[in-house]
Amino acid sequence: MKPIIAIVGRPNVGKSTLFNRLVGRRKAMVDDMPGVTRDRNYAEVKRFDVPFILVDTGGFEPETSDKLLQQMREQSRFAMDEADLILFVMDARDGLTPADTEVVEMLRRVNKPVFYIINKVDGDRQESFAGDFYALGIDQIHMVSAEHNRGVGDLMDEVLAAIPKGMVDEVEEEITRIAVVGRPNVGKSTLVNRLLGFERVVANPTAGTTRDAVDTRFMVNKKPYVLIDTAGIRRKGKTVEKVEKYSVMDALRSIERADVVLIVLSAEEGVTEQDSKIAGYAYEAGRGCIFVVNKWDTLTKDNASMGRFVEEIRRSFKYLPFAPILFVSAATGQRTGKIIPEVDLVMEQYCKRVSTSDLNKVFTQAIDENHAPLDQGRRVKFFFATQVGTKPPSFVIFTNRPEGIYFSYERYIMNRFREAFGFNGTPLKLIFRGRDKKES
Repeated sequence: MKPIIAIVGRPNVGKSTLFNRLVGRRKAMVDDMPGVTRDRNYAEVKRFDVPFILVDTGGFEPETSDKLLQQMREQSRFAMDEADLILFVMDARDGLTPADTEVVEMLRRVNKPVFYIINKVDGDRQESFAGDFYALGIDQIHMVSAEHNRGVGDLMDEVLAAIPKGMVDEVEEEITRIAVVGRPNVGKSTLVNRLLGFERVVANPTAGTTRDAVDTRFMVNKKPYVLIDTAGIRRKGKTVEKVEKYSVMDALRSIERADVVLIVLSAEEGVTEQDSKIAGYAYEAGRGCIFVVNKWDTLTKDNASMGRFVEEIRRSFKYLPFAPILFVSAATGQRTGKIIPEVDLVMEQYCKRVSTSDLNKVFTQAIDENHAPLDQGRRVKFFFATQVGTKPPSFVIFTNRPEGIYFSYERYIMNRFREAFGFNGTPLKLIFRGRDKKES
């Protein structure tokens, strides 16, 4: 499981600049991914020795006219509860503010690593401005300039060393891990209880993450499963009221350790922007996905109701055309018995391997029937394809011009693989690689 690092602090102290600096590119990271048009306030960072999930809490603040301090307090408290490590950013140019002091007092009571950062220290002159911050009585303050990359490398060396042990490189068991994610009040807790209640042999809570969370094991037809870190199986403790936008952060943890993600939608409310954010992260994380439309029993329906809802889902989640859709009522149990069999089917495809010979028969036929568009007037040649991994199924395709493959053609190849080998419910990953520099 990847640790979550949250950046907190007042608006305009440079949180987003630091976010972009650590991610290694500008915040509009997925503009080149057709079908995914959502705001991004989190990113998977792989450019350091330890991969982690980075969250910019400034982007999570609700659009409201409430007092700035109240907004910041809510963000900071949520980050304290949910993150594994916290980067608290202050502004050297503004100096120490009462709001900074209040958050520092809260952070002193947090039982997890906290790094206190003074940003916008662009040179020696700005370092002299930072003297006020030592009045906080903090043992170590990191002075950086996120904009100019000053001091960021030294900061990250210490941050990575402080990541809680045991969070990285965990040995995974051969067991299907299911995450139940979705907005608040879509019925996740009821669905979790329903899944744990039928044909259950064992529901033993075992230690999960470093937070107050548990994994719940259960069995169906003598086959083991784990429900991961969801509402309804989390130990009760100190909580904060969560604005709906914050539900993304809840989903991050569940998705990171899951094989199959149940994306729960509300039949009463339809598809919302927040649903798109949560589903989009499941897609980007490369997890098997199933849409579960809950509260289906509460609607007044006609013969076309289900078809209309399917169309709405397919239109709203164009990047998940492969994900099965189930209509259920967790409250009454209607059709919930179909969920685990569907999970099994998705898991089978998620772990599926295809022989190189079978793969290349389909691949050769596909490129013969539909040639790739020219790249800068030059023909794109393909040599062969091979599967290099599972969870999700991943394929390397060797070509003379790997940079010249249009997304539409990549999607065409992907769809041909799906049709031929039945990859349902799972994303596929295609990697185009040059075989020989002389060929390009």
